[in-house]
Amino acid sequence: MNIGIPQRQQTALLVIDVQERLMPVIHEQEKVLTNVNKLLRGAEILGLETIITEQYPKGLGNTCKEVEIGEGKTILEKVCFSCLKSEPVSEQLKLTNKKTLVICGVESHICVLKTTLDALNQGYEVHVVADAVSSRTAENKQLAIERMRQAGAFIVSVEMILFMMLHEAGTEEFKAISKLIK
Repeated sequence: MNIGIPQRQQTALLVIDVQERLMPVIHEQEKVLTNVNKLLRGAEILGLETIITEQYPKGLGNTCKEVEIGEGKTILEKVCFSCLKSEPVSEQLKLTNKKTLVICGVESHICVLKTTLDALNQGYEVHVVADAVSSRTAENKQLAIERMRQAGAFIVSVEMILFMMLHEAGTEEFKAISKLIK
């Protein structure tokens, strides 16, 4: 039985569609932006592979300037709702050779949901970060989280997922993650 303990060396962070024309209408957008940034910084501290996507940027704009992308991160454009149905994203995931995905972004009930379902179907272990995903309505976010849980995704918070990938207190990584969470 898989109880969902992510191993860093097998884990990638997938940031889905945190874009200029989409975020202003997203429920609790400030909280989502803050938590996506915590995940991005946490992934850097933990040495995780990070993949960032943009859904049809001509229409929805680019990744929000508030998102702290960091050095050397590639943003992959897509038109498919599921990241795994988008060739550039699925190819990048194959290249990383990771078996676990930590997923954040928008919208919960469309791109996040379809990506999660396809990833589970392809054998990935999926952790959806509930406080770093959202939709235009709270109801759609909640329904999407319930649906992803039904399908076998692990529903976590930013703090949960970052600390799950640490093994002990007192290390430099622990100190950096603790400071990030406060």
